[in-house]
Amino acid sequence: MKVIHRFPTTNLSFSFTEFFYMEFSKYRFSRKLNTDFATELKGRVNEYFSKNKISKHGDYSMVIKSIVLFIIYLGPYFLMLFTGIESIPVIIAMYAVMGSGKAFIGLSVMHDANHGTFSKNRKFNDFVSKSMWLIGGSPTTWQLQHNVLHHTYTNVKGIDEDIDSTFLLRLSPHHPRLKVHKYQHLYAWFLYSLMTFLWITTHDFQQLSRYKKYGLIKDKKEYKSHLFKVISWKLFYYFYLLAIPLFFLNAPALAIIAGFLTMHFVSGFILATIFQSAHVVPESKFPIPDEKNKIESNWLIHQLNTTSNFSQKSGWFTWLIGGLNYQIEHHLFPNICHMHYRKISHIVAQTAKDYGIPYNAQGSFFRAVFNHAKMLKMLGRYQTI
Repeated sequence: MKVIHRFPTTNLSFSFTEFFYMEFSKYRFSRKLNTDFATELKGRVNEYFSKNKISKHGDYSMVIKSIVLFIIYLGPYFLMLFTGIESIPVIIAMYAVMGSGKAFIGLSVMHDANHGTFSKNRKFNDFVSKSMWLIGGSPTTWQLQHNVLHHTYTNVKGIDEDIDSTFLLRLSPHHPRLKVHKYQHLYAWFLYSLMTFLWITTHDFQQLSRYKKYGLIKDKKEYKSHLFKVISWKLFYYFYLLAIPLFFLNAPALAIIAGFLTMHFVSGFILATIFQSAHVVPESKFPIPDEKNKIESNWLIHQLNTTSNFSQKSGWFTWLIGGLNYQIEHHLFPNICHMHYRKISHIVAQTAKDYGIPYNAQGSFFRAVFNHAKMLKMLGRYQTI
């Protein structure tokens, strides 16, 4: 059985062929539209790497960056344990810093490793991808939901789980509009803050069960193996981030629990805001398959139509969030490490211009967030946009 589309890079050891044949192979992108653009773009980007003799993967700077981000994440934790901090505001502030570190690890370290771009070495990528366990999630369900579903069918209702998260949010004009959505531009930010808290509680279990129903996990033994890993690592997560501080810190239990929750509110808000501000903005398209289950677009054009960049002039911001302000480049070339996005963005933008194809970009992150809020308001108040 043949996969209709070559899915973005993933480190999963098992095959997606049967899974997508059963569930999603009926959805096809056009192989005839804009083929000249696709060929030219890939050629220009490949020429950049070959001409400059540069690897598409990360180098030693990715290792240094990972160490710095893990210090931001775990530094406050060990500082609390070994200095005997008792101040409640300081403890909560420490957990808040850990929340930002958790988000930046997810955006920079775990993200590239799960796409197989952190290193040339597949085994090392697989090892680094396990950092997902340390920040509370499952690399297995992440790769399925993000690498495969989101990256292949971006903004397609019923497949891209990033826009099908909860009935409380209407993130596509093709979703039914409820009365509560009128106020989603106000309360969405709180729901976004729950993102990583859901990772450590229900999300991974729900996804594991859902992907089993899809037919990806073929037998009970395999399912039990994945389930055992999820349960074991989550118990470890609660143990080192919650139980140990409760036992060793000379502070009220409620303060530590409040800090733990603050960490998740901070990380969830950062992660969700960055991802949603790149795909749910007024310029975004939300294609739907026709009666023959065909999406009338070349896959590369589909990514350009459903994705938007922001804050491209900020080097420190690019470093901090793993180049995901260059979401267009990431979606077009998920097999390239984020450290190259800034350079190839000029190639992508120029090629799009040469072929008269829109290249959506917001001037700043704050502009992108503002436009996302604007889009939430439009989706909440109007049936169609």
